[in-house]
Amino acid sequence: MSYYKMPDGEMLFVREYGQGQPVLVLSGLGMLSWQWAAFLYPHRHQFRFIIPEWRGFGASSDCKIPDMDAISSHWLDVQSVMQQLNLDKVIVIAYSMGATTAMHGMQYADFAEHVTAYLHIDQTPKIPVDDSWAYGLFGEHHPVFISLLTQISELLAQHQDVKYIKDLDSNTRHQIARLWLQFIGLQNNNKYSLKAFEWILNQPRLQSLLLPSNRVDYMAWYINNYLYHREDYRAAIQKLQCPVTFLSGAQSKLYPVEGQTLVAQSIPHAKQVRFEKSGHTPLLTEPVKFGKEIAAFLKGNANQNNQAA
Repeated sequence: MSYYKMPDGEMLFVREYGQGQPVLVLSGLGMLSWQWAAFLYPHRHQFRFIIPEWRGFGASSDCKIPDMDAISSHWLDVQSVMQQLNLDKVIVIAYSMGATTAMHGMQYADFAEHVTAYLHIDQTPKIPVDDSWAYGLFGEHHPVFISLLTQISELLAQHQDVKYIKDLDSNTRHQIARLWLQFIGLQNNNKYSLKAFEWILNQPRLQSLLLPSNRVDYMAWYINNYLYHREDYRAAIQKLQCPVTFLSGAQSKLYPVEGQTLVAQSIPHAKQVRFEKSGHTPLLTEPVKFGKEIAAFLKGNANQNNQAA
């Protein structure tokens, strides 16, 4: 476990364990590096896992926010870590926002040339929904989602002088809770779960458990990232010449599985594994199957580095 100095001088935390082929693991929004352990640690004798913690989370929570969008920043951080570790060829496991970061590197750099096997977990190559792509974030409910994000963004912009969400005035916190509950409702129609979420969101000390961040500035940074993200990575991900596997939640409301299937089918050498009982978090809802698929992916792509060298 180490800290690496980024181009802007900030120290990014990277969890590392294992030996053998390097595997770069790019997490989803709010996910901490230790949360991969149950799926990756059993393979530590054959693979060396490298798991950055994104700015604003875990041991990287004190990193300053750079003057750029989150995805661009994450890619530069990943690029810097790879350079410092002298990583030329890597297996990549990328989940949600981590997959967006990987595709950004494929689009704006030569990342695809350094990837020997790629595991893409429940993410769309294009966040917005328009006439050319109906399978962006929340699919047909994308306009509602954008409206909610806009309201939250405007609300947070008025309080950038406050560091933590818990220190906002009660009226602002209740407004954030109300809007975020509507956001959760887009993903979950279970009225009992929504009641529990509502209770948590209205407790100042617990609110951060359901929000992207406990800090006002970081929450605004990540929300604005999704609000203003206009990239289309469909052509970029097709640059991959290595083995590609998609793990997709069939019940995913965030990223409709139909869109993920279209992307998987657009890559001749790709395969897709559907998690029929899962939405966006198959690692939580179907952990046994998720662990087996991770193991199968790693076993199936062992020694790819040597073949590509």
